Amino acid sequence: MRAGDMDRRITILRYELAGDDGWGNPVETYVPTETVWAEVRQEGGREFFAAASIQSERKVVFRLRWIEEVRVYDRVLYDDREHNIHEVKELGRQEGLELHTTAEG
Repeated sequence: MRAGDMDRRITILRYELAGDDGWGNPVETYVPTETVWAEVRQEGGREFFAAASIQSERKVVFRLRWIEEVRVYDRVLYDDREHNIHEVKELGRQEGLELHTTAEG
């Protein structure tokens, strides 16, 4: 991993339950845990029809230095857009991570 390729700032958002809504239903939220430098690669995208409207989806891969406990139910905030993590790959022996994500819109 070359440090010069990691030129974008991303924030890892952690899934948490923030209590209940007063009716006993859990309130889910994502809170920022870490902001790190990353390499960003656009892997493609597509447009499709869903619910009588056009939807778009972007596939993005983020490569970053190793941080603990990034999971598939976390999210990545990049360019004012939340990306759902679908796969977390370890690079080397805890040298880095590769996050495969999609973002809508």
